[in-house]
Parts: sequence; structure tokens; C-alpha cells
Amino acid sequence: MTAEKKRSLHETSVEQFQRAADLIDLPSNYRSILASPKNEVIVNFPVWLDSGEMKIFTGYRIQHNNILGPFKGGLRFHPDVDLDEVKALAAWMTFKTALVGIPYGGAKGGVTINPTDYSTSEMRRIVRRFTHALGSNIGPETDIPAPDVGTNAQTMDWVMDTYANIAPPAFKQSVKGVVTGKSVECGGSKGREEATGKGVLFSLRHWCGETNNRLDELTVTVQGFGNVGSHFARLAAEAGCKIVGVADHTGTVGNSEGLDIPALISHVKTTGGVKDFSGAQELETEELFSMKADVFVPAALENQVTAERAKTLGAKLVVEAANGPTTPQAEEILAQREVTIVPDILANAGGVIVSYFEWLQNKSSRSWSTKDIETRFREIVWDAHDNVVATCKEFDCSMRDAAYVVALRRITACYDRRGIFP
Repeated sequence: MTAEKKRSLHETSVEQFQRAADLIDLPSNYRSILASPKNEVIVNFPVWLDSGEMKIFTGYRIQHNNILGPFKGGLRFHPDVDLDEVKALAAWMTFKTALVGIPYGGAKGGVTINPTDYSTSEMRRIVRRFTHALGSNIGPETDIPAPDVGTNAQTMDWVMDTYANIAPPAFKQSVKGVVTGKSVECGGSKGREEATGKGVLFSLRHWCGETNNRLDELTVTVQGFGNVGSHFARLAAEAGCKIVGVADHTGTVGNSEGLDIPALISHVKTTGGVKDFSGAQELETEELFSMKADVFVPAALENQVTAERAKTLGAKLVVEAANGPTTPQAEEILAQREVTIVPDILANAGGVIVSYFEWLQNKSSRSWSTKDIETRFREIVWDAHDNVVATCKEFDCSMRDAAYVVALRRITACYDRRGIFP
């Protein structure tokens, strides 16, 4: 096996959709449109720190495509945020929203920053100044950010409040939908915080139904124990899955008898990570990937399942809770080993689905019940999975290629009807 080729994330995202484009003989004009973002916004903005020092921060908002609706995608605050990363993430959002059939396009943004290096008051000023710098590039009918790595409901509350305060007086109450993932108190939706993790579990449930497996007989390993990984692990454990290994940025822990997930969540809230959890054995990072389990759920950052890790992966099913966790060469190796991958644009779409519900609630000044959200959420997730399974059979292809085919058909059907201006 040759050394793994280094690709930029954006190159990977283009390669993924081009494979599906080949299956349906997509015309070159549509390939050209979708290979690059529509808009790239880069802002450099000053912020006063608590020390009295003024520092310049760099932020991004990449708007990939909006043929199906307003740009939609998260804001990521992380030291590794750069133009290439957010271009890839924005493209994945375009295909994700098209796949699940909600009227959004794709966008992504963020600030190159480690949030833990700054106080709460500094973060508030950074978020507000970034929002001000983006200005009219975002808006409830234009581009709608949401939480991502390093951001949360509090971040979205600050973005919304800042945007409302720079809007004309007559629009201050009608612009709450400028972001989703807000706190319920500020117009957010019930169920949004756990939505992505719940969507990952629905993906696993659907796979069980297609393959005659029982959810309560599965062993699972999880990489990443932030919002998505922890909610998935809690919900999966409640459904009867045995979570036998978990890793985060502080360490890796395992227990062949199953981890006590509520206790682990409590430990992480107290200590900041899974390291030194008393109910488990400390493991090396690579042991999580090689650990024997039925299911592996990468819920951390991109490019975590590499070619080397794919060779020894101990699971037969990968459910991609993170964006872009599997490298192209690793995917080839896993296919040769007959390891199934439920792709990211399908498995982690739960967050944007409930974000869509939040946006609709804001537009109509209504609040939906938990039951309404649960019912509509399940219908959309289930339909998307059914469409992907049917497309897999139609083309005898992987779930990832099938997911892109479903998305591309919806996007290009709209272009066919609307045409290209002028």
C-alpha cells in the first residue's frame, strides 16, 4: 500500500460529489457550479481583550450554493479553522440539506481561535464584533448560521442579539431567525441540542432494520465526546447499545462490559474530559480504532479514519457523526474489507433538520411541542435513509455515492426549471 495521498478537505469534498456525478452523467456546467463556492467572505476584525490589549481576529463565511434556499451552516471556533476547511464544510452542507429535502443551501464559517484561551467577556466581544463584521452577508432570508465545534447556544444568542441591534427598529423582533441553535429562552427550538446525536442514532436504527440486526445487541465505540458524541452515546445506551470505548481530546477509555454513560458525562462536565474516568480502563488512542465492536462512530474532527487506521478498524459499520472523518484512501480500504459507511451528510443531518424547524417557528412566531418536533424529525430522517437505500440498489453503489446522487438530482432539477440568469 502506497503512502496516503494528502488532499485538502475541499479536494475531498469535490471528489465525493464528482463520483456521484459520474453515476448520473451530470453535465459539466453543473459540475463547475458545484465545484466552487458562490461567495467567500473573509473578515479581519479588532477586539479589546481584558488585558487592555487589542487583537485582530480572522473570520470566514463561505456561501457555497443557494439554489434551493438561503445559505445554511454552522460557525466553528477552533485553532484549525481556515479557508480550505470552511469551503469543504460549506459544500457538504449544500448536499446535506438537499439530501434531506429541506429548503436550504450550504454555508459554513468560523473564527481561527481557541475559545478556551479567552474569558466569557472576551468571547462575547469577539462574537459580537465578528457578527458586526459579517453585516448583511448573513440574515434570516439570506444566510443562517448555527452552532458548530467551539460554539453553542450562548454564542448564537449573542449573534442574534447583535444582529437585532444593528437592524432597523421595525425589524428587531423579526430577525430572530438569523441564526438557529439559540437557547429556548431566546427563540430556540426544543430538541435542538441533542438533534445531531439523535439523528446519528436514527441512522443506526435504520441500518438495523435493513440488516436484521437488533439495536440492543450492538457494541459501539465513539470518538469525540462533545455535544454530538455525548448525546449519541447517552441515547444509544438508553436504547440498549453497549458503549465499550470512548475517546476525546484528553484521552481514551474503555470497558468491555459497557461504560456507564451518565456517569461518564458527569465526569466530563466536572473534569473537562474522559481521562481518569474511574469506571473504565485507560487506553491508547489507536486502541479505540482497533477495538472489536459492531459499530464505530467518529464524532470528532475531519480525517480521523486514515488509511492506516482503516486497515485495523475493529468495527464492521461506521456511522459518520462528524463531517469528513474518513479519508478517501481509508474509504477504499474499508470498502475492500466490506465495512459499511453511513456517510456524514446523511448520518449527522439531524442538527440542520431541527434548525429548519427552529427557523420555521421563528418565521411564524410559534413554538412547536416536543411531540411535533419528534414526529416531523423522524419522518424526514427516515425518508432520507429510504431514498439512499433505494438509490444504492439502483446504482449498486456505496451509501455515500447514493446520498450524493439523491442530493444532486434535487439540486439539478431546480437548476433545470429555473435556468441560469440572465
